Amino acid sequence: MSKSIAIFCDFDGTITERDMIITIMEQFGAPGWEAIKDQILGQEVTIQSGVGQLFAGISSDKREEIASYAAEVAAIRPGFPEFLTFCQERNIDFWVTSGGIDFFVLPLLAPYQIENPIYCNGSSFAGENIEILWPHSCDEQCENGCGMCKPSVLRKFPDERTFKVVIGDSITDLQAAKQADFVLARALLLQKCQELDLPHAEFATFYDCISALQDLIDKLKEEVLS
Repeated sequence: MSKSIAIFCDFDGTITERDMIITIMEQFGAPGWEAIKDQILGQEVTIQSGVGQLFAGISSDKREEIASYAAEVAAIRPGFPEFLTFCQERNIDFWVTSGGIDFFVLPLLAPYQIENPIYCNGSSFAGENIEILWPHSCDEQCENGCGMCKPSVLRKFPDERTFKVVIGDSITDLQAAKQADFVLARALLLQKCQELDLPHAEFATFYDCISALQDLIDKLKEEVLS
């Protein structure tokens, strides 16, 4: 095929079986965090505003405790190491595009030695409470207040050279999914793909992703040869 395949994979609820921000909030969140979460999912506030508010309610002194808790409770979705190997063997570019925060995302992914830089949000513990930083915020074409703007990341890769596959599970992946050539989806993102008739396949594990991606590769080869 004339285009190279690039994977843009969500972290919370995709690489991990549970959304780690929600998991952290259940343990450390300030009173009222559930209402903020509902506003984010209901698109009543931007992701950037909502996530910033969630962590602003937690003392900076909790940094190590939160990171240790995340490492203890995080469950990586079955088949993830095998999926990384699959991508490496087929020269498929793999990028993590995470709305999670560096101080727990990066340690959880470190054992997998992912070659490409990981897109995620930053953090500062200099003040009394945790401040979330936004090194990958929206470009001039996006006004959604994404925080870590997945559509802006996808636009860094030229359409004429890249076949873009998004893997995700939630509303935070939807705008990127709309730009993708193909989506591997579960949970709310699957529902949205079905509603919008986006090209997609369902997954529960990364073994499903391997199977769906191999089918996609075979189909693309057939189209080139036909």
